[in-house]
Amino acid sequence: MTNILAVKNVNKKYKDFSLKDISFELKQGYIMGFVGPNGAGKTTIIKLIMNLIKKDSGSIQIFGKDHIKNEKEIKDRIGFVYDENCFYEDFKLHEIRKIIAPFYSKWNDELFYKYIKQFDLPLDKKVKKLSKGMKMKFSIAMALSHDPDLIIMDEPTAGLDPVFRAQLLELLLELMQNENKSIFFSSHITSDLDKIADYITFIQDGEIIFSRSKDEIIETYAIVKGANDLLNADIKESFVNIDHNSFGFEALTVDIPSIQKKFGDSVIIERPSLQDIMVHINAARRKARNEQKHI
Repeated sequence: MTNILAVKNVNKKYKDFSLKDISFELKQGYIMGFVGPNGAGKTTIIKLIMNLIKKDSGSIQIFGKDHIKNEKEIKDRIGFVYDENCFYEDFKLHEIRKIIAPFYSKWNDELFYKYIKQFDLPLDKKVKKLSKGMKMKFSIAMALSHDPDLIIMDEPTAGLDPVFRAQLLELLLELMQNENKSIFFSSHITSDLDKIADYITFIQDGEIIFSRSKDEIIETYAIVKGANDLLNADIKESFVNIDHNSFGFEALTVDIPSIQKKFGDSVIIERPSLQDIMVHINAARRKARNEQKHI
């Protein structure tokens, strides 16, 4: 399968934050969910991919080509939805279309007006008069109106009502009927990615924790629930993280056969959601950092 996007050993250092050897690949015809807590580096990586900021080292290839040397050609084939409004606030929607459409070789007015109608957007309104949700809808309409081969979205469902969020996810799945297209979808709403993503890349503290197929991730991890008195020091080593409450414990494990052997029917073993996995890994890394501070 062809790599639409290949990020390899990318580093970017700031005064108080660093991206460290970031590597992942997105194959043609798939949706990759990009997840991580606030401040993990998601938006920074998207800016690097779009060459809005410069990397310190490493390589980024899009459509098999260097993203800087072939920037104009590459961006002609990308639909980009940023997490903030990037349009002129004092322009009306139809005026922005006139400005942006000529930049794309495959701009399609039929598609544009289809999305304007579908999203119920007022072409004669200025951008500054739109709600946050309507601004995001307009960004999505603009991004899709030149029939892009790669769609990059930074928190596209933030600020959208549940009904439109569901419509957007359905629209993205429809677009993926064309096996030549790919989507890179950054979001903190993991339930959206549960529904549509084929692959998940999880970043935390500027490092990639994993980048694997969603099915493989869900099969690898399990949530274990049981009474606190079942735990001892040796057994705790079988867990990525353990949370205690008045009813017992909830833990994340990657050692499902061992847990089944040790506990039998005395615990409940459940299939985790992406949010379960993220929350437990985040907690485990936070505890590890705190322990390091006290050494």
